[in-house]
Amino acid sequence: MENTIISLRNAVVEYDGQQILKSISLDIIDKQFVTLLGPSGCGKTTTLRIIGGFAEMASGELFFNGVSIKNLPPHKRQVNTVFQKYALFPHLNIFENIAFGLRIQKLPEEEIRKRVGEMLELVNMPGYEKRSINSLSGGQQQRIAIARALVNRPKVLLLDEPLGALDLKLRKDMQIELKRMQQDLEITFIYVTHDQEEALTMSDTVVVMKDGMIQQIGTPQDIYNEPKNAFVADFIGESNIIDGIMRRDFLVEFAGKSFECVDKGFRTNEPVDVVVRPEDIKVVPQEEGAIVGVVENIVFKGVHYEITVDASGYKWIIQSTRSEEVGSVIGMNITPEDIHIMHKTEAIR
Repeated sequence: MENTIISLRNAVVEYDGQQILKSISLDIIDKQFVTLLGPSGCGKTTTLRIIGGFAEMASGELFFNGVSIKNLPPHKRQVNTVFQKYALFPHLNIFENIAFGLRIQKLPEEEIRKRVGEMLELVNMPGYEKRSINSLSGGQQQRIAIARALVNRPKVLLLDEPLGALDLKLRKDMQIELKRMQQDLEITFIYVTHDQEEALTMSDTVVVMKDGMIQQIGTPQDIYNEPKNAFVADFIGESNIIDGIMRRDFLVEFAGKSFECVDKGFRTNEPVDVVVRPEDIKVVPQEEGAIVGVVENIVFKGVHYEITVDASGYKWIIQSTRSEEVGSVIGMNITPEDIHIMHKTEAIR
């Protein structure tokens, strides 16, 4: 049975008369890795700060295991935060940085040593106790910040873009490490990022946000394969978003042709956004293609080629393991299952 550990209800946050969060409601399931994903200014960090107790709501409720914690100060919540700026103490060695919260609790020295040792093992840094903070790399400092937060045994760990300062290789390594830690400890992680790949890689649940509102909540697979609107489709991975008309259930018109699809429930002749992922387009000889276009550009991406095709003025993006000649005319086919129909919404163009 899935248990809700945190419930946010109709949360409104205002700064200088402007609504940063517009009455959002969100349930966080216990022991899950939940990621708040969206562009800068969408409200994801503000949501995290509400849960941590560092921001106030103009209105709304916040429950922890069914009990209101709206007026509880941060240090009394069973929640710890890891910030992007790690905020480690340069005058204390690694042992004392990790032990800081335990010393405030006045735990026995033996218990402190045991728990600090466990945390150093967890973050793969045993034997580093006496080192200074300034002797560590950025990735190592990040691990110590996580160890310092986890040593207090919070029920929930909040992480505000903690990998932002790391280089690409280290980020990818730490994504795997964070997921491993979360599974080993069986506690709830709530993670903020604007990096779509990071969200898809690490999360059990992704919450996509825009302009202070939640656009979609789902598994990474749901969010990628079944986006709720054109904004989500465009923000999560590459997408072709084309103007279309829903002629009737299971039949859509775009690019000057009619296509069978698997969507229904739209008005007859409703203008819609048609979303097609680049990897779902099959390149065929032009005489076999439902859509025909001219190859304008090819970029080698390692595992595939990214091909730009001009078809009647729309620039299609195709991902294919096979290259094509610039200037050549090709055909494109799309199966009904790979055509996603959205109600008209504003997308990032």
